[in-house]
Amino acid sequence: MKICMIGSGYVGLVSGACFAELGNNVICVDNNLDKISNLKEGVIPIYEPGLDELIIRNFNQKRLKFSTNISKSIQNSDLIFICVGTPTNIKSNEADLKYVFQVVSDIKKNLNKYKIIITKSTVPVTTGDKIEKLLSTKKNKKLFNVVSNPEFLREGEAIHDFMFPDRVVIGTNSKKANNILKNLYSPIIKKKGRYFNTSRRAAEVIKYAANAFLATKITFINEISNLCEKLNVDVSDVSLGIGSDERIGARFLRAGPGYGGSCFPKDTRALVSTSKKFKTNLSIVNSTISSNDNRYKYLLNKIKEILNNNLKSKKITFLGVTFKAGTDDMRDSASLKLIPYLTKKGAKVSYYEPTGIKDEFDTKKVTYFNKIKDACKGSDLLIIHTEWNEFKQLNFKSLNNKKRFKIYDLRNLYSKTKMKNKNIEYFSIGR
Repeated sequence: MKICMIGSGYVGLVSGACFAELGNNVICVDNNLDKISNLKEGVIPIYEPGLDELIIRNFNQKRLKFSTNISKSIQNSDLIFICVGTPTNIKSNEADLKYVFQVVSDIKKNLNKYKIIITKSTVPVTTGDKIEKLLSTKKNKKLFNVVSNPEFLREGEAIHDFMFPDRVVIGTNSKKANNILKNLYSPIIKKKGRYFNTSRRAAEVIKYAANAFLATKITFINEISNLCEKLNVDVSDVSLGIGSDERIGARFLRAGPGYGGSCFPKDTRALVSTSKKFKTNLSIVNSTISSNDNRYKYLLNKIKEILNNNLKSKKITFLGVTFKAGTDDMRDSASLKLIPYLTKKGAKVSYYEPTGIKDEFDTKKVTYFNKIKDACKGSDLLIIHTEWNEFKQLNFKSLNNKKRFKIYDLRNLYSKTKMKNKNIEYFSIGR
């Protein structure tokens, strides 16, 4: 099939490369000339394990192309996937759909034959209705179907998630569009209960509801971890105990610094905004947002406690600053709140991050090191912020460099007992 992915960011690139890998002819479009030029040279703008190899292979085999010419790309394609960003409007907390509707305007001008217009961007319910209305004229009324096909890609595991999906959700009442998309996804659909054809509005809600539920699970276990610390109970035992219940499930029950990234913060806020428009109260989601937003305050109080309420001139080293392992995404990472506060209070903050230096931090106040040993040298406190594999078996005694530092493990990567036996001052989450 001839596929056009409009928007060559995280969703567009991963999905486009995977569709090409399945044998389709795919063109990824973006209005950023530098990005497209780099992609043609094999320079990938995001960090995602395995994506560079996938893109280069399919580009060389001419199944995957890149372009800034949106008109030509639309005209030459049968399936048009809208994969542009839907960031949060800071003033209203609504999803900002200006990029989506810019794309819709371009599609309208280039409807030369029947096409399926698919929103893969996360959009509020009724967005598909609005797109359909905008595209509909007497001339082209029968030239398109608008479909909702939400993505469920986890950063760091996106290729696996695409190729081995829990489910594929197709929101359309059109039998024609449904049959075409079912055929498109047929190589990766499992036999039982993995392909869902719903109404378009239901598909739009499914994406938001799924992300809000997962965000709630993360927030729930973080609040339970606070209680566990007071009770001298290991939250890992609690997670295992409740996660073994099939009705609950083990995933997203790991206590930590709170959720972040490109989806959960944005989508929970957008869902609440939608609920207000339809005069519905989402008190659980509201509470989840509030609790997660304030998670950093609990962590800061713990850091102060560990350092005897004296942050001035203390050297604090962060291992990892991204919101999770397997990605270079800094959006809504806890480090973005923790580090500025610590520097403001006079602490000397440094960090090591496997994906490189981050522009989000003031280089005059925060120091980046490209080696763990250099970052840890002379530290008073070592904070394990992100659960990268290379942080799971560190030789802390060799890193100490004659000065004993304390460790605050926000990911519970180490055993409290083993660290105590090694005479290491070790603190963790919910234990």
